[in-house]
Amino acid sequence: MIAISAESTIDLPKEILNKYDIHTVPFTVIMGDKDYLDGEIKNEDLFKFVNMNKILPMTSAVNEYQYENHFKTLLKDYDAVIHISLSSKLSSAYTNACNVASQFDNVYVVDSTTLSTGIALLAIKACIWASEGKDAKTIKQLLENTKSRVQASFVLDKLDYLYKGGRCSALSVFGANLLRIKPQIILKDGKMQVGKKYVGSFESCAKKYIDDTLKKYDTFDYTTAFFTYTTTSQSIKDYAIKKLKDVGFKNVYTTTAGSTISSHCGPNTLGILFVF
Repeated sequence: MIAISAESTIDLPKEILNKYDIHTVPFTVIMGDKDYLDGEIKNEDLFKFVNMNKILPMTSAVNEYQYENHFKTLLKDYDAVIHISLSSKLSSAYTNACNVASQFDNVYVVDSTTLSTGIALLAIKACIWASEGKDAKTIKQLLENTKSRVQASFVLDKLDYLYKGGRCSALSVFGANLLRIKPQIILKDGKMQVGKKYVGSFESCAKKYIDDTLKKYDTFDYTTAFFTYTTTSQSIKDYAIKKLKDVGFKNVYTTTAGSTISSHCGPNTLGILFVF
């Protein structure tokens, strides 16, 4: 048996983790003088902290000690572990996981080059391949071949959180807010980059982003798609689900981003994610 593993930045609720038997190890979110494991703090409390203190929470990657305990625990019940990590260009988690995996003969680490439910798309595929009887080395290679075809992008209402995190300038924030620009953020080669810039209300921009993203591709892997958000309206959620189902995705999941991801992008951030 092969265990499929990821950090908490996979952004999946317990019911989906249990459905596919995906195991997670948590990042840490530091809010003032209190530490929380990713998943212990609700987004509304996180955003309230930022509004009151005018600073972002700090996030801490999974350390080597945590990985060692995590892998050892899994290997009590499984023959091998495939761990799919947050993009190495966004965090030290991948390096830490590799350092620990080198101590085992049967732990394989994959750099997802993505985040959030982009990681989940790979993990679900790994679970399916494992259930089909594929060995760990084969699954790792299949993941390496698939990860470049993960479409992971988001649209943001405001740039305030990216500015507080040092990812954009005060001038960019001022201009975006003044002109009502809602930027698309795309994961490409493991890094975040700005895509289209939408103008108008967040609801109209979100719907245009969904339409544009789906129109961009001629073919899809119809197995699974995600609509993932920090906060959003029911009307946008309904619109996204309908559009993904209209395309033909068999499993369409809606998930809330965890506190690690949310602390870097802020409220009213959403994305559709799938394999093409």
